[in-house]
Amino acid sequence: MKNQQLPPPPSSSLPPHLLSRFLLVLLGVSAGIIASSYLDAFHPSYRSFFTATTPPPSPPPPPASARVGLRGFLEPGSVMHDMTDEELLWRASMLPLATGRPAPFRRVPKVAFLFLTRGPLPFAPLWEKFFAGHDGLYSIYVHADPSSNQSAPPGSVFSGRRVPSKVVKWGALSMLEAERRLLANALLDYSNERFVLLSEACIPLFSFPEVYSYLVNSSTTFVESYDAPGSEARGRYDRRMAPTVKLRQWRKGSQWFEVDRQLAVEVVADGEYFPVFAEFCKPSCYVDEHYLPTLVGLRRRRNAGRSLTWVDWSAGGPHPTRFWRPAVTNKLLEQMRSGGRCSYNGRNTTMCFLFARKFLPSALTRLLRFAPKALGFG
Repeated sequence: MKNQQLPPPPSSSLPPHLLSRFLLVLLGVSAGIIASSYLDAFHPSYRSFFTATTPPPSPPPPPASARVGLRGFLEPGSVMHDMTDEELLWRASMLPLATGRPAPFRRVPKVAFLFLTRGPLPFAPLWEKFFAGHDGLYSIYVHADPSSNQSAPPGSVFSGRRVPSKVVKWGALSMLEAERRLLANALLDYSNERFVLLSEACIPLFSFPEVYSYLVNSSTTFVESYDAPGSEARGRYDRRMAPTVKLRQWRKGSQWFEVDRQLAVEVVADGEYFPVFAEFCKPSCYVDEHYLPTLVGLRRRRNAGRSLTWVDWSAGGPHPTRFWRPAVTNKLLEQMRSGGRCSYNGRNTTMCFLFARKFLPSALTRLLRFAPKALGFG
């Protein structure tokens, strides 16, 4: 039998070099499918390595007003910013409480002096002597009427310490809003541990070391808070505040407070009680005399129940006694310094008031003269 010659293989429609490339691609796809199926069976999450994904869009950067220095705090020595009140309160409420917990770096506790004023500070020369030589232990914040364009001279402890301010009306909600604004600005400095509210008519009654030690070592806050019948206390309560604030929880007290960092954060972060007071506590209910005294009771904070600012209400009326130049004597100052009895960290003491009001500008010259002997500084 003659050998038959096999017919030639059918010719490919593709040139040899293109055919080889096609076969290689087909082999790669098949291997990928097999590998993907195997990995899915072994651990489905590995499939993400073989699947192209589109990364989520980056979040938009924070507004310029929210970028306030290193780690969200104001740069040292600066109190100016362009944050709105909402941004300021939010930022302040997010800062660490730090109370009772050591910092991971060297940190000296400071006292924040919050001056709520209508204009200039007539007793600035007396305060200058009070603060002299104690840099690094205090911070100063001044909230003044925006129409006041008088600034402290260069080199003054008050220079550059004015915070962004708004108009404040006596007895109105704007008074409490200004207090919260001061607290929030002071909270931006993480070294501030104690916060005391003062006015342009206030003076210090003791030297800075005595005041600093008293505040930093205190185991309580100092917010006057009491319950009383009558039109000026319970009579100002609005029943529409219930159930958030009940009549039995309603308190009255002095506007001039001293608080620690934890309570300061609670005040600026409060979204539960503040709106109720804003809506229902209107003249003849004065929110600055009821909000904080009520809040410290509701929060069950350790509070002394008294103010650290001496004032004379003996004459009656809506405003306390005002002291002008002839009224300022060594006897008066000594009465303010040690004329009372109170408790401090569980001990009885006559050192109950660290500050006093309400002094008229004409009293400055006598105060400067008496300060070294009567007040212990100057």
